[in-house]
Amino acid sequence: MNLSTEQINEWHREICEVTPWLYISGDLHPNRDQALAQLELWRSTGITDIIDVRGEWTDEPLVSEAAPEIKYHYLGTHDDGTSQDSEWFKAGIEAMADALSRPNAKLMVHCHMGINRGPSMAFAMLISQGWEPIAALGAIRAARPIAGIIYADDALSAVRQLQGENLDRLPLDLEEIQNWFDENYIDISTIIRKIRSAE
Repeated sequence: MNLSTEQINEWHREICEVTPWLYISGDLHPNRDQALAQLELWRSTGITDIIDVRGEWTDEPLVSEAAPEIKYHYLGTHDDGTSQDSEWFKAGIEAMADALSRPNAKLMVHCHMGINRGPSMAFAMLISQGWEPIAALGAIRAARPIAGIIYADDALSAVRQLQGENLDRLPLDLEEIQNWFDENYIDISTIIRKIRSAE
């Protein structure tokens, strides 16, 4: 998929609905006024819970001040392209379960650019809800064309272990995931570079 620089930058902080209860985006704008306008849009969309997975920053004080009715879950982690710990995915699934225990819950899962960490956590959430891996990847990419989801392998392994499933099929599922990425290639490095250059 070839996206122009303008399209890529528009997707950075776009609200992307994956399911009626699961949304993905980039982070709140560093400019306070723009962040407040963005937060108001999240609130008007019906977001009840924010799951922020950035290790480098948190907007919890701003959200607590401007939108105290939105529950903020801070699950910061790195984005160095290595691997994500199963405990991190477990914490995200627990936050999801907490949110979904309340009526009309809508989760906003985000990292900085909404490319790797946030979409990978969203993938883990869908898997934990019984989605097949390829269907989950497709739903996320359809909702957010710049989603790289590079920690999908870690997410699937973590969820299968957490659910106590037989791991015999895991290698086949991981191979299917790799095939999906090969067939649905996007240039993540270029997308990240274009977003950084626009910030």
